[in-house]
Amino acid sequence: MKYTEGKHGRIFVMRLENGEVLHKTIEGFAEEHMISAAVVFVIGGIDKGSKLVVGPKDGADRPIVPMERVIDGVHEISGVGTIFPDEGGRPVSHIHVASGRGSSTKTGCIRRGVKVWQVVEVVILEILGVDSKRRHDGETGFDLLEP
Repeated sequence: MKYTEGKHGRIFVMRLENGEVLHKTIEGFAEEHMISAAVVFVIGGIDKGSKLVVGPKDGADRPIVPMERVIDGVHEISGVGTIFPDEGGRPVSHIHVASGRGSSTKTGCIRRGVKVWQVVEVVILEILGVDSKRRHDGETGFDLLEP
């Protein structure tokens, strides 16, 4: 385990609107407001055609090959994630959501493109005093958080 300690900073409350791409909008907002580290909470609706990363094809493969699921209709979501800068200093989100429609539930990472259906509420809790970054790991192919 690796860790660091910080303090809370600003708190942002956002409403994303129909058609916005969740991770791009959040990352753009973070860049504009100079948020380099944060916890993110999301709740709302996502549109058909949104894409979730739903796991590795084979957990033993290196580099890891992600699987993707395309959302087939409007789904409700709730999720949580983080924002930390990449090696170039750009804020990058890592957010997982649980999405549901009827009795079906799908869970995954939003990095492939999740579109807002009508509204998604976002709360960003800024973390101050940490110098954590996402660094590329050649073995897994992931950009891993280095606290």
